Amino acid sequence: MTTPLQPDVCDPWPTALCCDVPDDTDPAVVTRLTAVASQILYRLSGRRWGPSCPIIVRPCRRSCLDVLPRSSVIWGTAGPWIPYMGTDGLWRNASICGCSSDCSCGELCEIYLDGPVYDITSVQDGEDVLPPEAYRVDGSGTLVRTDGECWPDCQDLSAPPGTEGTLAVTYRTGLQLDESAIAAVSELVCHLLKGCGGSCGCNAAGKNVTRYTRQGVQLEMADPTLLYSEGRTGLPLTDLWLIATNPYRLTSQSRVYSPDFKRARLQRGT
Repeated sequence: MTTPLQPDVCDPWPTALCCDVPDDTDPAVVTRLTAVASQILYRLSGRRWGPSCPIIVRPCRRSCLDVLPRSSVIWGTAGPWIPYMGTDGLWRNASICGCSSDCSCGELCEIYLDGPVYDITSVQDGEDVLPPEAYRVDGSGTLVRTDGECWPDCQDLSAPPGTEGTLAVTYRTGLQLDESAIAAVSELVCHLLKGCGGSCGCNAAGKNVTRYTRQGVQLEMADPTLLYSEGRTGLPLTDLWLIATNPYRLTSQSRVYSPDFKRARLQRGT
């Protein structure tokens, strides 16, 4: 597979269609338009609602010593220590790895994934594909090892995934789809089905009439290009969801980058 820098949608979002689909409608057409509607809403909502296409990353676990000068490290039974002077004037050793996690008095074996993580497809440590019980996801993208083992500190990035000395995590990004997201994509699918089925398909256009003259049947329509330039569809429920989830019309989710943070390498396929 080829993985873009900003993953798109591969699987259609779930729907609960509130329109009557003609019996002679080809199911492949419904599937295709559901995929189209999912891609449109994924992009208009700032590429934050999932699931995205699967991406493969090759993480390297950051060591506790990465940010410490070698001269300040004293090895003990619980890992490296840094000496410091307390307010009482006495010298003490501060543990760096022994209590490195927020609410844990033992070091958690964890790696960070760019998120939000929608779900984990697979984790391949060397030649072994780990069972889901061997890890969990905390927060938006912290992959924690739970089987008593630990993630490798380094790996051979020149070797393909599945070989000894490698680690590959395949996962999908995006926020979990709720009932409002399902309702929004369902309305858009119904609108696309009407247009594709040969009918007027003008639910959106009909609600954007700015002037109507009954004698002589004159209609004055709003300029659709102005509507689309605002990142809206003209469908009330769909646009209400877009306004609620992406009021500032962001094109992608916000990110914070640090030169001190080692990012996982994105694996591209062919």
